[in-house]
Order: sequence, then structure tokens, then C-alpha cells
Amino acid sequence: MPSIRKRWTICTISLLLIFYKTKEIARTEEHQETQLIGDGELCLSRSLVNSSDKIIRKAGTTIFQHSVEGWKINSSLVLEIRKNILRFLDAERDVSVVKSSFKPGDVIHYVLDRRRTLNISHDLHSLLPEVSPMKNRRFKTCAVVGNSGILLDSECGKEIDSHNFVIRCNLAPVVEFAADVGTKSDFITMNPSVVQRAFGGFRNESDREKFVHRLSMLNDSVLWIPAFMVKGGEKHVEWVNALILKNKLKVRTAYPSLRLIHAVRGYWLTNKVPIKRPSTGLLMYTLATRFCDEIHLYGFWPFPKDLNGKPVKYHYYDDLKYRYFSNAGPHRMPLEFKTLNVLHNRGALKLTTGKCTKQ
Repeated sequence: MPSIRKRWTICTISLLLIFYKTKEIARTEEHQETQLIGDGELCLSRSLVNSSDKIIRKAGTTIFQHSVEGWKINSSLVLEIRKNILRFLDAERDVSVVKSSFKPGDVIHYVLDRRRTLNISHDLHSLLPEVSPMKNRRFKTCAVVGNSGILLDSECGKEIDSHNFVIRCNLAPVVEFAADVGTKSDFITMNPSVVQRAFGGFRNESDREKFVHRLSMLNDSVLWIPAFMVKGGEKHVEWVNALILKNKLKVRTAYPSLRLIHAVRGYWLTNKVPIKRPSTGLLMYTLATRFCDEIHLYGFWPFPKDLNGKPVKYHYYDDLKYRYFSNAGPHRMPLEFKTLNVLHNRGALKLTTGKCTKQ
């Protein structure tokens, strides 16, 4: 009996020692992180976590109290955020790899699947920019346009087009929705999956012609293709590259650096925003802080209903469904939205989720 009691005592003491050692390591890591990020960034992270913004529930949907009335830019905060993001990435450099980064035949590992590799083709290498497409570019106001159905009937088209620089996501259609989303496009992202979803995987000539026509509308805009993220889209990237070269399209291609997505995620995690993988919208906002003095967001609304309980489409231009609160997806869009809403309320950016005022 005494030996059993002795063993229990030793086991209990061991567990307590492990517990206190773990707590000590956690405190040490937190202290080191605090030293790494500096006082300014720590202040921002506390703001994001401890914000007094309220979550309200209406029509069965979690939404956020939000207003654009009386919004004013907080230039000092904008500069602080830009400075802190620069500790993790330089958007001017990381927005795209350049020709000198690789040579044809080079083998690289996919960013999100290091076990798999990609060969740099001659077509891909020929389309890499000589220098960053954002080198030395600065703008007074920028619009980052998401694709939420909240844009429908918003009448935001003219306001969006009035900005000095307009960023759009995933090659969304604009002409038939111009009154609500505008048409100006200076920087357009295109995930490889868009080829299959919106252009039929280029199965026939009409699909290819439709794609070429869409790109021909971009003129000298930047087409940003995340070609190195995961295996599966490489054939779509090659088809796109081949069509651009064959048709001599006047579009400036860009392919994000291999470190970009991890650097962006690292910034937000350091600020206590536990995202899984940043959405395209959050990526674009993070990049825009480098070259935009004032950032306006449109089409960001990760909820199935608006404030009045009216259904909101995931994309303004199709009927694709999305489970915003599912843990299975790669993004945490409601969390991202709440974070952007906090920054809106502090004057770091302007987030428009309703109708735009007449210009």
C-alpha cells in the first residue's frame, strides 16, 4: 500500500512540474514575441483582440455593428500599420517574383505543399516581370473590391472607379454589373481555379475566346496569378500563359513570391488574429498598405444575410454557395471581417457595406 501511494505522489509531482514548465515556456515565448514585434505592434494587437465592437445577431446571422457616417482617415495609424507590416514583408518586392529569380527548368516546391514540386516552364519564365510591377508606385486612394453579393444594388460603381488605383479579385466580371462594381481595373487577381469555374476549363474554342476577350479588357493592368501555392492548378496556369503569349495580350503578369502568404499570415497571427490562410481580400489589403495612403474596401461581407435579413449571394456574379463558419474551409472570413471592421472604426481603412452616396 505505501508503495502505491508513493508512486501516485511521484506521478502527481511529475505532472505538476510539466505543467509549470509549460507555463514558463509559454511566458518566455510571449515575452520574446513582444520584444520582436515592438510596442507599436503590440498596441495594435491588443486593440484587435480587446475591441469594444459588438457582435449582434439578427435573422439568424452573426453580423457586426458598422457605420461609414463621420468616418475619417487616421493617417498616423495608417503609417504605423505600414511600418509594422514591413517587418514581415515588402509588398513592392513580394508582390511578384521576377525573371532573375529563376531560369527555365528550375524546380521549386509548392508553398503550401512542400512535398510536391513544379518545373519553371519557358512560357512562365518569359512572362515573369523584369522588375516588380509595383516598384516605386504610390497612390493617394485605392479601392480593394471583393466579390460579395452585398455589392448588388449598392450603386458603388462610380465611387469605386473614382479611386486612383483599383484592385479586384479573381477576374470577376464587371461590365454587366458596372453600376454597382465599376469597371476600372488596375490590379486583378486570378486563382488558377477560375479557369475551370468561369471558363469551362478551356474545353472548347468559345471558352478560350471568352477568356481572351476578358483579358483584352485589362490593357496594361497587372494580372496577379498565384501559380506556386498548391499542386493541381499548374495546367491551368500553363494554358493561361500560352493564351497570353499567343494573342500578345497587353497585360502585365505577376506571380507572388514564395514567401508572401506565410509572411502575411505571420503578421496577422502576431497581431493575435488567428487566421488559417489569408483570403484573397485580406492579402490584397495587406499588400495595399505598402503603396496606398488611403484604402477603401468594397464587397466584403462574409454572411448569408444582410442587416435586414435579406439573403446575400457569396459572389455577386454567380450562385456559388459557401459555408462561412465551417472549420473545413481554408479561410476564416468572419474573423477577417471583424478585424477589418475594427480597423475601419479606428480610421485605418474605410469599409463600405451598404449603398454608396452619389458622386
